[in-house]
Order: sequence, then structure tokens, then C-alpha cells
Amino acid sequence: MSKLSPADLDRYIFSRTGAENDGLLVGAGYGEDAAAIETDDGTMVVTADPISLAAERIGTLGVAIASNDVAACGGVPKWLVSTILLPEPDVDVLDDIIAQLDAEAERLGISIVGGHTETVAGLSRPLLSLTCMGPTDRYVPTSGAEPGDAVILTKGAGIEGTAVLATDFRDELEAAGVDTERIDSAVGFFDDISVLPESAVFAPVATAMHDPTEGGVLNGLVELACASEVRIDVEREAVPVRPETVALCEAMGVDPLRILGSGALLATVPADEVDSVLAALDAEGIDATVVGTVDAPADEDDCGVRYDGTHYTGGVRDDMYDLWE
Repeated sequence: MSKLSPADLDRYIFSRTGAENDGLLVGAGYGEDAAAIETDDGTMVVTADPISLAAERIGTLGVAIASNDVAACGGVPKWLVSTILLPEPDVDVLDDIIAQLDAEAERLGISIVGGHTETVAGLSRPLLSLTCMGPTDRYVPTSGAEPGDAVILTKGAGIEGTAVLATDFRDELEAAGVDTERIDSAVGFFDDISVLPESAVFAPVATAMHDPTEGGVLNGLVELACASEVRIDVEREAVPVRPETVALCEAMGVDPLRILGSGALLATVPADEVDSVLAALDAEGIDATVVGTVDAPADEDDCGVRYDGTHYTGGVRDDMYDLWE
């Protein structure tokens, strides 16, 4: 499993978007996780996202991840439509998923307004597909980064991936000698998946925002850089990684920057706004670090991310896929 390349997305998806209707401000594009639609009352942000691999907290993660895409565009998530596909008619599993969806949506102030539920032959685990919508006064794209901007990352790399490792792979971690208290602490990372608080701080000034998901912080940086047609240089030691993430990733043989990254938010900010933004985030109790600078590419082939001696210009495969496969 991995994300499609930018070339394949252009060829098979972005060139086939149906009829043209008035009101579309931002549509399908590489790195853009949400659309912007003009309405009589302003701008509506709309996004859709599936989730299938995380077993223990699939409903909780689903709501957080879908709403993050709206928030990362400067929107306020308000409404959610959920499709639940089950491998078999198991009401206990359905009850768990619905309870998680309800609790997380209530916590984030989001209304579940509809959806669909059915069983599908051939599935090996539940699959959710969530559509989230919300208004914004200032749409912030993934593609807006400008040379000279600072690249800021909140919280750290691998927040979601660490929480999923701690639940779905607990037996393997304990067998590898990881301390039980450290695993329990990592489970608590589920409470950090939402990026709504930091999005609200960034929204008035950010030139671009993007929440890293599959492929982790590294893939999020690549998507932001390529969508903006810029180059970002990142040093491994500049990216914050929590001790729990280090321990669990070492035990499972995965790279913290290449595992499920929800919970962190990437934003590019003009240089003269950096200090005030960092101060505002600190006042909200949100950790944030400048991890790089946006540079003008030497040519079109120079767009992307230079990290750990490699130049990345396309999708980064998530290290956790191998654990499930």
C-alpha cells in the first residue's frame, strides 16, 4: 500500500473531475486535502477521508483525521457524514465504532448528520469513509508556501503512528522488551490527534498548512513542497520526536518521520510572523518547532524535500504498512 505518485494523480484523477460548476474556489490537486466552495454566506471547506488499518480506535481516529483536513485549511469543522463498511454483521463491533464516532464528534463540537452502514463480503476489517464540512473566513491551501517562509511543526513526528503501535501491536512491543508504562503513555497520544487548536492559531497568518497523515511528517513535507513548487531542506535532528515514539519505533523497526503523522500540523509562516505565532502556540500549551525554511527551487526538478541525504519529489510509503501486511 502507498499513495499514488503526482504523475498518476494528474493522469487518472485530477484530469477527470466531472462537470464544471460555479462556486468552486479550490478543487482536486496534489497535496490539497480539502476543497473550497463559495456559498452565499462565505466559503465552505469539504473533505473526505477513509480509515481502515487502525483497529482499536478507528472511530476516534476517523473523526479526528477528517476534521483535521478541514481545520488545516483554516476551516471550523461543523458537520460529518460517515460511511461504515463491516466485514460481517457484528453489532458489537458496530456499537464500538458508533460510540467512538459519537464521543469524538461531541468532544470536537461536530454534528454527525448522516451516512451509510452495511456489510461487504471480502473485507478483512472495518472500513470507514468520512466526509467533513465547515466554514472558513480565510482558506489556507497546501500550495501557498513562499520562499523565505519558516516551516513550523507542532507536537512532533509520528503521534498517530505511536498511538496505533501502542494498541494494535502491544504484544509485539512487550515481547521486544518495551516498558509497559511507556506503552501506556503512548496510548494517551490518541488524545493529541486533533489539530483544531493549533490550526486556529495559524489560520490568520499561515501561507500554507498541511496535516501529515500516511507517510508521516516526511510525506507531509513533500506534499506541501511539491504542491507549492518550492524546496524545503530538513535535517533529521531538527524534527521533534517524543521519547515514547523513539522507543516504540526502535522496537518495531520503523522511522518516526515515516509513520502515520496525524496529530502534528505543518504550517509555513512569513519570517516576520514566526515569533508571534510561536508565542501564541506556547500560550495555548502547544509545542511547536521551526524545522526548516522554504527556498525557491533552482529549477522545476529541484522542488520537493531534501532530507537525510535524499531528494524527495513524490509520495513516501508509510513504514507501518509492512507491519500490517
